[in-house]
Order: sequence, then C-alpha cells, then structure tokens
Amino acid sequence: MTIRQGEAFGPWLGRQLRRAGISQAQLAEQLGLTRAAVSAWITGRAEPREETKRAIAQVLGTDTAAVYNRTSDVTASLPLQWHHRPAHADGGREYGNAATFAFDADLSVLAREATQNSLDERHDPTRPVRVRYTLHELGGEHLDAFLGSLQWDELRRHYEQAASAEQKVSRSLRAALDELEERRSLLLLRVDDYNASGLTGPEYSDGRFAAVVRRQLDSHKQSGGRAGGSYGLGKATLWATSRFGLVLMNSTLSEAHEGRTTRRVIGRLDLPWHEIDGEAFAGPAWFGEPDTEMDHRGVSRSWWADEATVRELHLDRHGDEAGTSFLIVGAHDASGDAETLQEMHDKLVRALADGFWAAMIGGRDARPLLDARVTTLRNGHVLIAEERVDPHAHHPALSRALQSYLDGETVPELTSGDQVALAEVPLVVTPLRGKGRARDKGREHRTVLLVTPAAEGDERINRVVCMRGNRMTITEQRPRELPLGTMPFQAVLLAGYATGRDTDDVPPAEAFLRASEPPEHDRWARTEELTSLYERGAQARLAEFRSEVDKAVRGLVGRRETTRNGGPAALRELLKLDTTGATGARRTQSFPTVRTVNGHVEDGGAWHVTVALKLPDAEDPWLLTPVAKFDVRSGGRPAVDWAVLTASDNCRVENGNLVIDAGVRTAVFTGVTDPSTHPVSGGFARLAVDVQMARGGAA
Repeated sequence: MTIRQGEAFGPWLGRQLRRAGISQAQLAEQLGLTRAAVSAWITGRAEPREETKRAIAQVLGTDTAAVYNRTSDVTASLPLQWHHRPAHADGGREYGNAATFAFDADLSVLAREATQNSLDERHDPTRPVRVRYTLHELGGEHLDAFLGSLQWDELRRHYEQAASAEQKVSRSLRAALDELEERRSLLLLRVDDYNASGLTGPEYSDGRFAAVVRRQLDSHKQSGGRAGGSYGLGKATLWATSRFGLVLMNSTLSEAHEGRTTRRVIGRLDLPWHEIDGEAFAGPAWFGEPDTEMDHRGVSRSWWADEATVRELHLDRHGDEAGTSFLIVGAHDASGDAETLQEMHDKLVRALADGFWAAMIGGRDARPLLDARVTTLRNGHVLIAEERVDPHAHHPALSRALQSYLDGETVPELTSGDQVALAEVPLVVTPLRGKGRARDKGREHRTVLLVTPAAEGDERINRVVCMRGNRMTITEQRPRELPLGTMPFQAVLLAGYATGRDTDDVPPAEAFLRASEPPEHDRWARTEELTSLYERGAQARLAEFRSEVDKAVRGLVGRRETTRNGGPAALRELLKLDTTGATGARRTQSFPTVRTVNGHVEDGGAWHVTVALKLPDAEDPWLLTPVAKFDVRSGGRPAVDWAVLTASDNCRVENGNLVIDAGVRTAVFTGVTDPSTHPVSGGFARLAVDVQMARGGAA
C-alpha cells in the first residue's frame, strides 16, 4: 500500500493517542510544543514537519515508516469484547428484531436475498461476482475452540436470560441452547462474496458498513438504479437463519477505511430484551474492540484482525479481492424441508439455480454477472465437494433462450426444436406524481420476450420467467388462453436493465417495476410505493402489461382462431358435416358441435386427443369420420393417420368411422396419431380434428 493510500494524518494520530491512553497535552509536553499545535494536527488544519513526525514515532513506540504510511494502528490491540445495548430509558422493549420476521428462516430465502445483495454490490462490472456458500458442522474440540474465540461463556448469561421469557424468540432460543448442549455440535453457514464492494464507510455515519451492521431498513444501494433490493430488509435473513441470532462479518474493502482494506471484522447479535443482575438490555449486541472516541466510548467497533484471529473465527478469506464473508452461527432451515447436511447443500444449490440462473449466463460479448458455488465441511474436512451451480443443467431451455438472446441468435418464429423466438412487449410506465401532463398515459418501454421449446424433463412448463435489473428471477407468469395443441415451451421476459439496452426508456422502467415489488421482490403488483410515487393508473398499466405478455406468447407459440359454433378456437372447423345430396328424413337444420376437447403430445411424439361431442336429437344414426390434420400457417393442412381410434362413450368405431345411434345427445371418442405419418414433429405443430360425414351417408 502506498503513502497516498494511507489515512489522513489527523484522524490517524488522534486514534493512536486514544488507543495508547496519551492525551494531546501529554504529547505536546513530550514534544516540547504547544497543545494548540497538536490540536491543529488532529483537526487537519496543519501537519507536522518531518523531524517532528520522527519524534512522534518515538513517543508512540513505533518506527518512522508507520507514521509516514499510516496504514495500520501502531499501538497494541485492544481486548475484544461484547457490547450489549442498554435498555431504552423510556421503558420500551423489543422482544426480537421485527425485520427478521419479514421473511421465512428458509435457506432458499437466504440464498435469494444474500446473493441479490452481492449482485447489487458488484465492484468491477467487467467481471462476475463470485459467491461461495459453505456449510460447516463443528463438534468436539473444533466446537470448543470456536466457542472460546466467540467468548461464549460471557454470552451464555445473556442467552439464558433472553431465553427465559415466553415470547416466540425466547422459546426458539431455549430450543437452540438445549440442542447445542445435548448434541454438542454447531452448524455454521458462511456466505462469501468476491468482486463486491465490501462493508465500506465509517463506523457510525452513512455508508455500507453502518447500513448492514448498525441500522435497519437502510438499503444504501449504490448500483446506479440497477439494484434488486430496495427495502433494506434482505440482510435480516442472515440473522433470521441463525438459531442464535448471531452473525460474524469479515470484509475486504474496495475503498480504504482508516488507511486499510483487509480483515475488517465485527459481530452482531440480535436478542430480545432481557435483564441480568438487575441491569436491563435492549437486545442487540456487537463484538469488537472497545471504541476510544468520547462519543462512543465503550461501544464495540470493528477491528482490523490478524490472520490467526479470522481463522479461529472461521472467517478467513481467499486473497485480497474486495467483498464480505458473513458467518451465520447455528444455521438452520426453519421450513423443515432440509435437515441433513446433504439436504441443506442440495437446497442451496437449487435455490441459487432457480433465483439466479440468468445472472450466471454470459454472452458472446459479455461475461456472466455471477458465479455461485456450494461446499459442505465437517470439522475442517470436505464432506461434500464444491459444486458449481450450472444454469444449463438446472434450467436448460430457459438458459438456451437467454444465451441465444445474448449471442444475437434469436428468430422471429419457431421452426425447429432448438430455436429461440423473440418478440418485444410494450410496458407503459406511468408518470411520477406531479411530473406528468394532463391525459398523459405514460412512456413506453419495449421489454424482450424470449420463447423456446421446453426441455425434456422440465417439471414446470408453459411459463414466463420475468426479471429486471441484474437478472434475478422476480416472478413467473402463466399465460392465459393458450391454444389447444400448444407445444410445451419456456419463456423469459427481460425488462429494464435486464434487456442489456442503455436507451433512455430503461431507467424509468426499471424504477417503475422495482416500485411495484414487495419486500420479497417476487411479483409485480400494487404496492404502497407504487401508488404513492406514480400517477393514478399505475396498477392498470401493470395489468395491461400482463395481457400484452400473454398476447405475445400466443403469437409465438401458435395462432388462435375463433369459430361461431362455440367449439374450442384452436380446433377451427372441428366439425364439418357435408350434407350435400343427402337423402332421407334426417333433420339437417342442426348439427353436432364440440363440447370439450383435451389433447397432449406423448413421449413418442404422437398426439393424443379426446373429443366430446354434443349432438342434436335425430331419428337416424350418425356416421362420422374423424380426420386428424396438422394446422400450418399457410397452404393446406396435411392429414395424418390415426394409430388408434377408440370409442369412449355412447359411440362405437367401425372401419375407422364413428357410429352414433339415433337419439344419443353426447358422445366421446379418443384418437392417437401415427408419428410416422407426421410431416413435422408433433411438438412443433397444432393438431386440428375434422369430424366429417362418412362416405355412404347414414349408418
């Protein structure tokens, strides 16, 4: 580190004097100068000459280089301590941190919120943020060593008292303490990020450090409007995932603080109100060095730890790349879905894949935004090897869609199995309150819709995965009124900065959608922020946007026709009854109509369709021929053969025809097409069924 990177002389000298217990008057006396001269140095109004700096080094008991560089404290380290916030003087009590109840204590929620925060703090925009989730089970001497470094014996008194009440948090603490005593094991979960900003800024004033460590509901995002989070609640999931409400932090800073960047360490504990020996405590506590400033004397502040200390606290980081390590003490999954280490490991992998698959994909001209991995240890040894989250393995079709867009390889319509079709969908952004003109509906933003055939084995199909900003999944939308015979598909909707565009319509669209998200950031709907910031009609614009998305999906996966006979629109002209030249007494003024139709493509590519007919009252039997045809965009519809044609209700099959007795009012038949006669794969065409008069007339 160069001299230019060192801390300003005045603040540095003031802290060294406080740490050494030397007053300004005492320093002035030893230097043979006035107290006013020393005061001028401390306040930054002046700086001592070189020979005076050498004399200051002697007083502080250090070498001259330390005074010139000012990249570290020169006095001995102060003893680490837990500082517990005193109870409120007005008698107010909090029986837990309300922010931790905003989300479930679920590993998937933790992965979503913590990774989103890491993405929002990406430092170098040309490289991905790297996040590492490490589960580490401690037992035996490893557990004892860790608890000793944490000063557990001192903490235990506070835990015991906090757990003695009857509130929800107290009962949970009691169960956690009992289990630790019985099992003598403790699960740690460390969340590391690299190429992030780190906990920069002063100890108590505005900055990333204070926002995370000392404040609630302070988002303090500085990502140019691209942030996924906006409420400042997501960090609370770290404490909610700890059964003991305890999180330790080790940060490597992207901007020097006090002349240093590496191993800024602090711990925070959230307990409910409690009393010890007649002294009441509010609940929150911090682990660090005692502050020597007059305004915060005795408060635990962050300290610049040595390598041995961070190893003992299981907070050691790899290299000097900026970012933060959060250690959750007593990690658990309150949902009950994951109890074993393998289950927790797998759940973290799935959660990262589901929430951030899109951020892990790069294009021809851009690298991914995120690289995520999960490892599991037991007493320092690898139990489950590091697993890199591969978006193409977990969401192959969705990943293919985004990859094609980033590589510029999309098409206007689908004609083969691995293509990705693109359509633009308009989103009208309502004007901010007081900034719109009369009758101004808003400004249009062109979002990007990508549609591709679903992959084999996809559990959820025919959905639109929506995202903005740093490409975290926000919500899934199920398109309405899809045509019968629609191929199974996956779709991605990119809005705001997720489009990769830098046009002037992008920032307002990003802000509009972010305002429409609740704290969970899992849907676009009415919120208090949306209605208070934007002119009337914002909610209607979101509803219109959803309809436009559905319409665009239908346009890419297949046309919808309408008919007048009340049958399903996807099976246009389903019943064509040719009565020309018919003889006899048949009444032809009314005809059979479709009642219901259900169809799907089987694994072998055959179309399986079930058709229910409603028939008019007739004196003669009906003799009908079902004909299967592939519906194409232009030209005639090629007919395909039936492999199987069976009667289900109130009819029978004879020589490929349906025979329906006189007086029958409903009938159902089932057909399975022969894939060998298909002109294209069954998954890439809609099936139309014509039910025609059989040759030869009535049965």
